[in-house]
Amino acid sequence: MSAPTAALRAARDHLQFTRTSYEEALATFAWPEVGATFNFAHDWFDSFARGNDRPALVIVEEDGARGCHSFDEMVTRSEQVAAHLAAHGIGRGDSVVVMLGNQVELWESMLALIRLGAVLMPTTTAVGTAELIDRLERGSAKAVICNATDAPKLDGVPGGYLRFAVGNAATPQGWLDYVAAYDISPTAARIATPHPANASSDRLLLYFTSGTTSRPKLVEHTHLSYPVGHLSTMYWLGLRPGDVHLNISSPGWAKHAWSNFFAPWLAEATVFVYNYTRFDARALLEQIRTESVTTFCAPPTVWRMLINADLGAGPGALREAIAAGEPLNPEVINQVQQRWGLTIRDGFGQTEMTAGIANTPGQPVKPGSMGRPLPGVPVVLIDPDGATVHGPGEGEICIDLQAAPLSLMTGYQGDPDRNAAAMADGVYHTGDVAARDDAGYITYIGRTDDVFKASDYKVSPFELESVLIEHPAVAEAAVVPAPDPVRLAVPKAYIALVDGYEPDPDTARAILLYAREHLAPYLRVRRLEFFELPKTISGKIRRVELRRREDEFEGHRPAGEFRDDDFLER
Repeated sequence: MSAPTAALRAARDHLQFTRTSYEEALATFAWPEVGATFNFAHDWFDSFARGNDRPALVIVEEDGARGCHSFDEMVTRSEQVAAHLAAHGIGRGDSVVVMLGNQVELWESMLALIRLGAVLMPTTTAVGTAELIDRLERGSAKAVICNATDAPKLDGVPGGYLRFAVGNAATPQGWLDYVAAYDISPTAARIATPHPANASSDRLLLYFTSGTTSRPKLVEHTHLSYPVGHLSTMYWLGLRPGDVHLNISSPGWAKHAWSNFFAPWLAEATVFVYNYTRFDARALLEQIRTESVTTFCAPPTVWRMLINADLGAGPGALREAIAAGEPLNPEVINQVQQRWGLTIRDGFGQTEMTAGIANTPGQPVKPGSMGRPLPGVPVVLIDPDGATVHGPGEGEICIDLQAAPLSLMTGYQGDPDRNAAAMADGVYHTGDVAARDDAGYITYIGRTDDVFKASDYKVSPFELESVLIEHPAVAEAAVVPAPDPVRLAVPKAYIALVDGYEPDPDTARAILLYAREHLAPYLRVRRLEFFELPKTISGKIRRVELRRREDEFEGHRPAGEFRDDDFLER
């Protein structure tokens, strides 16, 4: 076993040994010293995967077709793909767009590019030509790997980059056949892809964030910050060797790499994927039981859909229930606890970092809180005056740069102004505001640009939205300030309804009355509109668009708006 492998394994084993002993893990964990040339594929994955016949990746399709790929098979396939790419000139430092769905080629191409010391640019298949032009230009892409069916999106994207087409469809003219990689003998592929001697500090990943206020930022991660940094994510998820882990997220976004690649394979767990074209809560629950899923991570929206389906048949082999992607509402936790006897554990992180704050296995969960700082992550709260908040208090969630956090990005590429602002005053600014109690638990309040004042009271949209979605008619809610001549601003809720409910005065009255009964008077939702919520390509609600809409209507009332004083008794 090489020194980098031994160091990472010791740190990994220590976190797994202390998985239910938070205080001990916090006090004793240290990031591993993996050396100057660490490579996740060569120095970690191969160390336990070669010759290992256990399932590394299981993909079940909507029609029941099931593909199971062992760890050893993933070593071989990724070496063949790496050799194929190398034969066409892809090597250390070259940026490659990977635009694939949940298919085995996604995992093997990611491993292959890491093997070569190349730079991954994960990209969702939902992007269009205009977005691809921006990504290839800003990321200086040397190649693109995508399904042949998506090839037409590149027709209008200029440049001399290589194009690799995946799938059984005919290879488009001017494209290289990805499948030709499998014609390379495993022995020849291994010889052709030695350790690239990449520096541990070399860039490995370029992620485009789904910006809610401006064009996507380009986030750079190294061979350390994600491959090793996701030890924190592994600890939060509670993953152990032999687990079967299911994570609901889309390829191309950071959370997919978090929980469908790095964290489970750091733990030597199986990645399980259920592919569907239209979400079916009952079908997903059946897969969780059939495939003996032990750890399951999904956004609160998915958890709510599961609750509305049928949890009565039990959780099967499920041991860990996790929520991510948006703040978790206490009502969801209560429902799953009552029906399954499992406590959903929330967590916090960003594209710019690995998991930083979480409710960890075996620890008490405080309703509404997203937990405490994870081992190795120097979380601090900074007040509006730039001072560190000690003890209980409220402030922006930041990461102390003086502690040299291994799990943080190197910065925003090509954007020195944004980068300087994000790293100002010796901390990385997440832009998220939270409150910490006397036990160290941190509760999300909102984005720095989402929190607003109404009648001189500070209002957190999340707090109001958490109440609104408890009403059976509400599928999703977004609260923004609406200009008001008396109060300066009042909370307005934009509501997406559950199927079966009508966007009429009776429904509006019922929701507003429910909010009135469950919120303090100064937090009352004063206005409501049924509306298709605008979202980023990754599913985040673009409140900035709703705020702009309110500004445009200042002094005028939108035709579909309901107000509490229209029909609610005073």
